[in-house]
Amino acid sequence: MRGCLVVGALALAASALGAPALAKQGAGQGAGQGAVDLPAGRLGDAVLALGRQSGTSIVVTDPLLWGRRVPAVRGRMTARQALERLAIAVQADVVAAGSVGWRLAPRKPVRREVVRVARAKPSAIVAAPAADGADIVVTGSKREVRLRDFAGQVALLDGVDLALGGAGGTDAILARLASVSSTHLGAGRNKLFIRGIADSSFTGPTQTTVGQYLGDLRLSYNAPDPDLRLYDIASVEVLEGPQGTLYGAGSLGGIIRTVPNAPELGAVSASIAGGLAATWHGDPGGDLGATLNVPLGERTALRVVGYGVSEGGYIDNPVLDRRDVNRTRIVGGRATLRLDAGNGWSVDLGGIGQSTKGDDSQYADRDARRLTRSSAIVQGFDADYAMGQVVVSGEIGALKVRSSTGIVGQTLTERYDATVPTLDPTLPESDSPAVGSPVTIGTGSPRVFAQRNATTLIANETRVWRPMRNGFGWVVGGSFTHNRTRLSRSLGPVDAPAPVTGVTNSIDEATLYGEGSVQLFRGLTATAGARVTRASLDGTGDDVVPARLEAVALARARITADRIETSVLPSASVIAAVLPKVSVYGRYQQGFRPGGLAIESDFVRRFENDRVRTLESGVRYGLAGVDRAYLTASVSHTIWQDIQADFIDATGLPSTANIGDGRIWTFSATAGWKPVAGLTLDAGVTYNDSRVTEPSAALYVALVRMSQVPNIARYAGRLGADYRRDLGGDLELRVYGWARYVGRSRLGVGPVLGEEQGDYLDTALTARVGRPSLGLTIGVTNLTDSVGNRFALGTPFQVGSGQITPQRPRTLRIGLDAAF
Repeated sequence: MRGCLVVGALALAASALGAPALAKQGAGQGAGQGAVDLPAGRLGDAVLALGRQSGTSIVVTDPLLWGRRVPAVRGRMTARQALERLAIAVQADVVAAGSVGWRLAPRKPVRREVVRVARAKPSAIVAAPAADGADIVVTGSKREVRLRDFAGQVALLDGVDLALGGAGGTDAILARLASVSSTHLGAGRNKLFIRGIADSSFTGPTQTTVGQYLGDLRLSYNAPDPDLRLYDIASVEVLEGPQGTLYGAGSLGGIIRTVPNAPELGAVSASIAGGLAATWHGDPGGDLGATLNVPLGERTALRVVGYGVSEGGYIDNPVLDRRDVNRTRIVGGRATLRLDAGNGWSVDLGGIGQSTKGDDSQYADRDARRLTRSSAIVQGFDADYAMGQVVVSGEIGALKVRSSTGIVGQTLTERYDATVPTLDPTLPESDSPAVGSPVTIGTGSPRVFAQRNATTLIANETRVWRPMRNGFGWVVGGSFTHNRTRLSRSLGPVDAPAPVTGVTNSIDEATLYGEGSVQLFRGLTATAGARVTRASLDGTGDDVVPARLEAVALARARITADRIETSVLPSASVIAAVLPKVSVYGRYQQGFRPGGLAIESDFVRRFENDRVRTLESGVRYGLAGVDRAYLTASVSHTIWQDIQADFIDATGLPSTANIGDGRIWTFSATAGWKPVAGLTLDAGVTYNDSRVTEPSAALYVALVRMSQVPNIARYAGRLGADYRRDLGGDLELRVYGWARYVGRSRLGVGPVLGEEQGDYLDTALTARVGRPSLGLTIGVTNLTDSVGNRFALGTPFQVGSGQITPQRPRTLRIGLDAAF
């Protein structure tokens, strides 16, 4: 379909039993009248609501239309009448799409007229006036709460914006938000953190502090970020935590929810995008991705996405006489089959797969003149991810229902250099470097430490909700999660490492939750909820040294015995609209993570669950994408009990323990402004003050020397600028640039992991010229070609020897995108 940029085009097919008169039409173009209640805000949200209320399939062919503002439409009318009102507001035409619905296409002559008016009178540049009360819906609230009524910090990122200059992975989200941070071991190996809640640097048995979701399904439980590429994505929502009531365990810091574009009923479309990249001081790279949408009858459609990425290496290893050793290759895809089951119900069947292969690790020596690392072995890694899912959605009267079921398999295999450094015997004693320095590798035999983390996750969530109407809304749901992770390890000579102690953790988690909101009076809304979780945990040690004493054997049996944990997580909030564009809120929320088994030396031992309690207050002025200026700011205080974190054990391997209690103060703010036509400026800042206030007795000496919660910078901030200019016809120039500063942080807790990291500036500038159907992109990342230190770890066996994970050197990418 010409003029359709598939990255931004969405097909919305849904039915609503709650609008009986319209439902009786049976087809998208029926003439019957019914009750229509469409919110003011983005066109995309309005047509989504219209599709559900009328049983109509609506295709928006131009992503530029998708985010335009429309007024509220309410009353009794046909679907076409409602759609025509929306079309007038966004300067579009309504076109019949066979027997299944409608298509909205841009009205080019009118668009040129609007441009001329805008140039003559800048204050009049608005494609569709933002009606009073226009709003954005936070779908991550699980009950379609308006952003104006949402008590908490939330960031809404558009999928088209994230894909500008090439679809990245989680790094594209980090670039746009100051409040989200990550370790930097490599794609498929990282841990994510939000709001100063960080536990450790390693991939171990602890559950993540950030919940990651694709739609309504959890991507992982206690595995690293799979770093799925953001091809053909509608949006990403980031909700700062804790989010225990709605999302349960593993959402201490918050959640990241990615929403892919849905299959389009009644429309054939395709797109392709690719680019070539040149990295200073390194190898070239490239990327290619494609999307295809095919109807399989009037009520079924298939959407398929495939991609491949090769990121050139830029780190040299003089010991092995190899250059640019750290190339990373990523291959993946996604497919979704949508069935319109009729009577307001739909079924989505989907699958995701991604394979990531790193030729070598990403770290370098801190004091090297160039990006080099003196490593005795190759430290490659492999990360594989696969998910299958079934999502059933529908409406029963005024209530909405959704049931999501998924099964996930995720495997991460890593190799670390465990060579014992030795001094070069030819060096005079006075010239001999300190043990642990990268240049101390002499005649020691190369050793490898290999670790394999294999996870299986089965999850279901079913919920019923009533969107906020007439001052009242609620959601009730239940979920079941089964997660099993086996961590196996080996250590020794490169050609014959011997197994060392590993561990298997398993958990079955059953949950009931509910939340409701009441408008106490105009402008004041109160919300309360609770979640009850019953978790059954068990685990075993693998390759454990046999116990010689009966007492030791009994102690091990008690440690690995099954146990039950029950958690109740209450929440409450209130938000008040004190002025037309100003609201203030306060909220209280809890979160938790279950315990498990960890390895220390040759033993398996237990760590207990941890829990956070957060009190937050904030203010919001205006809305991004709606108002010319906006600002959100919040202050939160978190009490963290029995913190689960990693440390280095006596054998030099990472282990996990409860390190004590702590507290975190966090301030975060984001703001935006449109000073002139086509230009949007945005900024964000976050401040975190974290302390382990009551160290555990076992780790007291280590923690009193360095009590800061790891991996979280005290200061972080970013600036961004987005400029758009119409060049005539449907040709547009867009330039987007940003700069992000990450302050100093510590690698971990205690003196061994007390390495400093951070304190670097990252930058990027991207320009695209073209039309929705064809465009040319030129982008540069790391404009200053700085080295920085994103992460002070490469191998745990050389902690303290000056390891850094540098930024990718300046990289130039030239790309093309086309849609059909």
